[in-house]
Amino acid sequence: MTENTYSVSGMACGHCAGFVTEELERIPGVATVAVDVENGMVTVTSDSDLDIADVRAAVEEAGYELTTTPSP
Repeated sequence: MTENTYSVSGMACGHCAGFVTEELERIPGVATVAVDVENGMVTVTSDSDLDIADVRAAVEEAGYELTTTPSP
């Protein structure tokens, strides 16, 4: 399993976290998504490394902006 943490801007509440989680869980291989709205961080656990373009697209589909690349 691989775990990466991303910075996401624009999230303000639990509903925001739900939208981001829902979109990220659609990416093949994603096992879990943990959103920290207060700090604007999203931790994704997956079967293998994810393509950053897929992560960015999922976050944008939810209506937010991926502001950093992953950090292990």
